[in-house]
Amino acid sequence: MIDAAPRRFRILLPVLAMLTAFAPLSIDMYLPSFPMLTQAFATDASRVQLTLSAFLLGFAISPLVYGPVADRFGRRPTLMVAATLYIGASALCALATDIDHLIALRFLQALGAGAGPVIVRAIIRDLYSHNEAARTMSLMMVIVGAAPMLAPLLGGVLLVEFGWRSIFWLLAGFGLLCIVLIQLALRESLPPQFRRPLAFKTTLGGYGSLLTNARYLGFVLTGSLLFAGMFAYLSGSPFVFIELFGVSERLYGVLFAVNVAGMVIAASINSRLVRRHGPRKMLRAGVIIVALTGVAQLTVGLTGIGGLPLLMAALFPTFCALSLVAPNVTVSALQDFPHMAGTASALAGALPFGLGALSGALVGAWHDGTPLPMMVTMGLCALMSATFYLVLVVRPERRAATA
Repeated sequence: MIDAAPRRFRILLPVLAMLTAFAPLSIDMYLPSFPMLTQAFATDASRVQLTLSAFLLGFAISPLVYGPVADRFGRRPTLMVAATLYIGASALCALATDIDHLIALRFLQALGAGAGPVIVRAIIRDLYSHNEAARTMSLMMVIVGAAPMLAPLLGGVLLVEFGWRSIFWLLAGFGLLCIVLIQLALRESLPPQFRRPLAFKTTLGGYGSLLTNARYLGFVLTGSLLFAGMFAYLSGSPFVFIELFGVSERLYGVLFAVNVAGMVIAASINSRLVRRHGPRKMLRAGVIIVALTGVAQLTVGLTGIGGLPLLMAALFPTFCALSLVAPNVTVSALQDFPHMAGTASALAGALPFGLGALSGALVGAWHDGTPLPMMVTMGLCALMSATFYLVLVVRPERRAATA
């Protein structure tokens, strides 16, 4: 383990944050183009939303491969291969000629993007102790928070000035920049004695041991279901905000940034308090907020009261809670698995995006021109997140303490 203070930490942290930004940039930057894509490809909203679900599905599958590969060959070479795939797929997305091609290419783009977050979590587990890992992840969320905050704004500008294809050309350029940073600033963090053989039986056994570990599953499902709610928002909000409430593409980016600003502020608070109170207390506070906002979102979705102001008020606390839950639930899930951090990180990364693909597809299939599908899906995901934390983590710990 290393100390978080040295100069190397100050250089490493922004690089890790950029490698984590593949998903928010690839998703959030093109959200304002959803209504335009329906016109460009002469299709409907549900088909356009499949470009998001395809990305989320690819992003869910890819960590299951990258985790074991990174545990065998190391973090740097795995990142290099994945970033190269991302660049090629992004360029092909910019050249897509119909919606079916774009859906398939978004899946391929996600296969390249999926290495960044899973390997970054493994690197943090390689280098830092439990509390420092939680603090590092929170600080990284503060930095990477600029991506979902600025991406819709930048996407809106690119969309108006240069068309939707320019968004994917910019993403290809971002992938190229990441390759340069990996070469210049990222050292290999996996010690030789922790490298695991890459064999199907070993990999399957590793995932099997994780899936039968109730404590691990409790932490992972708590975060995964909260993320699934976020992806319901990503899938539904362009149509709800732009088509239903008449918000412009640029103003949509501003409203999106308001929610993300709450996430960044909460991440900064978590990074300061986690050293004093520990990841578990901060996680507990986040889960309480999640449960309360789940009730609020169900109420707004089912009644339709309050219009855009009340809808925004019901959404904002969820983004704040995400920054209390995500870093703390991740380090808690990985704490017991230093010998297979890549594999544990892979499964922890796959489930949020797998559930996110389902929630996004549900919102698309349920699309009825109202906020109902988005808000009800988000509310149910929030309540299930809090329930799994209570049932799989809190109650077993209480029983063990009184035994």
